[in-house]
Amino acid sequence: MRVHDLAPAPGASKSGKRVGRGTGGKGGKTAGRGTKGQRARNTVRRGFEGGQNPLKQRVPKLKGFTNPFRVEYSAVNLDTLAALAEDGESTITPEVLHAHGIVRKDAFVKVLARGELSAKIEVHAHGASKAAQAAIEAAGGSLTLIELPFKAEGKAGRPAAKGNQFTNR
Repeated sequence: MRVHDLAPAPGASKSGKRVGRGTGGKGGKTAGRGTKGQRARNTVRRGFEGGQNPLKQRVPKLKGFTNPFRVEYSAVNLDTLAALAEDGESTITPEVLHAHGIVRKDAFVKVLARGELSAKIEVHAHGASKAAQAAIEAAGGSLTLIELPFKAEGKAGRPAAKGNQFTNR
């Protein structure tokens, strides 16, 4: 079989009915639109509601506000840290979490307090809840907070923009 031999199966494709081509045959004269009226004259646009205020004007535009300076953290719980400690990790950093497939590369990590922690580990993260910090220190470990890069460079709290910062996400 060659490319020029390709064709649809017989009866699979059918040309549309040509209407409005004179009064002879079917589909002539009014072309299936009835007699007179707005729809017979082909003037009804999409979304037209007969003069009523249409939906696209009734719905408010750009509801709310999206903060372009929002910082998103990847949450890591204590039970995840405990599982890593069982695997032999004594120092847990964002790079270690990325290597184990827990967070994405260059993600900001925040430690949360779900689960139990019994092993003594050293945790480096960008943020932590007070309960998680207390649980890490109660287990004999330590928590070191990593300063966010845009705050360390003195850029007035402006994270790296992802796409257009003025779109409503």
